[in-house]
Order: sequence, then C-alpha cells, then structure tokens
Amino acid sequence: MTTTIDTDLAGAVEDAAAHLYVWALKDIPQDLRDALAAAREKETSTTGRRVLDVIHRNVAIADEEKNLVCQDTGIAVYTCRVGEHFPLHPARIYAALKAGTERATVEHPLRSNAVHTITRENTGPNTGYRLPIVHWEFIPDWDGLDVKCVPKGSGSENMSFLKMCVPADGVKGIKQFVLESIVGAGGKPCPPGIVGVGIGGSADYAMYLAKEAIARPIGTRNPDPLVAQLEEELFGLLNETGIGPMPVSFRSPNSSSSSCATTGSALRVPIGRAIASFARYIA
Repeated sequence: MTTTIDTDLAGAVEDAAAHLYVWALKDIPQDLRDALAAAREKETSTTGRRVLDVIHRNVAIADEEKNLVCQDTGIAVYTCRVGEHFPLHPARIYAALKAGTERATVEHPLRSNAVHTITRENTGPNTGYRLPIVHWEFIPDWDGLDVKCVPKGSGSENMSFLKMCVPADGVKGIKQFVLESIVGAGGKPCPPGIVGVGIGGSADYAMYLAKEAIARPIGTRNPDPLVAQLEEELFGLLNETGIGPMPVSFRSPNSSSSSCATTGSALRVPIGRAIASFARYIA
C-alpha cells in the first residue's frame, strides 16, 4: 500500500519566510543574550552600566510582550541551502520568500523600509526590485531546503566598509583598516556590537564573508589558527578604543570580533568590515 501526501511546497516556504522574518526581529539569539549579561557584569563605567541595564530591560519587555527588540526592522536577507533533489525550483522558492516577506510586513505589521534608490518612494511591503535579498548554496545528494533569515538594519549597515589593500600592507594594514573604521563609526552603529571581517576573494565576496562572520556564535573562532589569532588581537584592540554602549566611555569589553578568510588574488587583498548592533537578528 502506497500513501501519497500532497504538500504545497511554495506555500510552506512562504509560511516559513513570514514566520522567520518576524521571529528574527523579536527573539535575539542566546549567545547574544549571554554576551550582554556578561558585559553588564564586567562594565566599570556607571553610565555604561545604566545603558546596558536599559538594553537588558528592552530585551525583557520584548520577550514579555512578544514585540520587536528594535524599531528598525531592516531589510529581509535570506540564506537558502537547497538540495539538488529538492522539488521546488529556486525561482519558485524566491517568489515564495518574497510573498512571505510581504505577508509578515502587512500582518504583524512591520515598518516598510523598501524604497526606490533614486526617487526614495516606497516600493512595497519590504519588497522591491531584487528585494528581499537571497543568498544561495546548493547541496549535492540532498533533497531538503534550509532557510535562514538575517534582517539587516540601517544603523549598523551604514557603518559597513570595504578597502582594497595590496599584499604589502600585510596584517598590519588589516588591523589598521578595521580599527580606523570602527573609531570613525563611533556610536552610530548602536554599540555594543559584533564586528565581522571578511578577507580575500573579490570585493563583493569579502563583504559577504564579513556578514557571514557576524552570524557566527559569539566567542567562536575561525578554524584557521592564523585567522583565529588575528581575531583575538582585533578583539583586544577594539575594546581599547574607549567606545562604550550607545556610546559612552568604558573600560570593559563591549565588542566581539570574528573573521572569515578565503583564497584570494596574489595582486590584491580585499577587506570587508561589517558590524551588527546588540539587536543582531538571526532566525
């Protein structure tokens, strides 16, 4: 006896997108909650402790009221791992993700941030031309679909930077770029934050790696020991800048650092630096 179960895959993907977008904006990851709690314990500045207390209350109220952690709902960014035997074509997956994003925006409701780049006119409920953004990874010998949503707000995104270094700049050039860009950003990205650094590949891929680094669990290190050492050094240097939460002067760690590196060109070293505020969203 054979049992056939009909499943509306496009509808299921749409439902998942609608749920993930809202969930990511309401429930910050446990690693970030733990890091904020640790920062409260270590902070030596009175003003800094007060700010961290307010952030803690903000997260608690969002939990109690099942509401958003931050009013900046950002733009929806999805990462899809698609098995080669998954029966829904990527074009249909994208259409479902877009429909789910629109549903979440209208039904919750969420602030709609999507505008035409030139006219600044709203283009829809957090959707528009090539929006939402979707990154794809195709997995051989698998028939599944895995979707991750990481909405990106404007405060921290406005403080993202890219620099094309030459090999002669070396590790010193990487450190200098990261530190100068963070000091220049100051309190604009709503610290405390997570600094992601992408090294190598092309200019666009370095920025993608920086975003991937942000999504790693706080405290984890790159499997490459040389990159892990650079992360440790950057973590120490970043927390000596004096930029505290929101921002005030502090004397305790309030930033986390993570890096991703890939094989690159012998003639160039692209470095992407991204940052996420305390309300990092991942679902």
